[in-house]
Amino acid sequence: MSKRFAWTWTVKKECVEDYVKMHLNPWKDMLEEHKKAGIKNYSIFQNGNQFFYVFECEDEAAADNAFAYMNKSEACQRWNAITSKMVEGSFNFDKPAPVKYMREVFYLK
Repeated sequence: MSKRFAWTWTVKKECVEDYVKMHLNPWKDMLEEHKKAGIKNYSIFQNGNQFFYVFECEDEAAADNAFAYMNKSEACQRWNAITSKMVEGSFNFDKPAPVKYMREVFYLK
């Protein structure tokens, strides 16, 4: 059974439109890399310039391995070179915990 992971990022207000456009039309190779990494049922929700991300992976180790895989992916590096300039805060996956998972407190199946 998969576990769900979620986090938030704040996108710079002047970058929101471009950030949304990129995610409405993601690169095919990016989608494939996420699947190869083991990420499933990935969604992003927007509230102004705050974005909420949720996906499924087998467990926390698998989620960490997925991010490590994507950090080495050429397609993901190209994507992150663009989007990393759009978000506030850390986007460096070479550093510990660039994404801080949120604790799930409720889930109705």
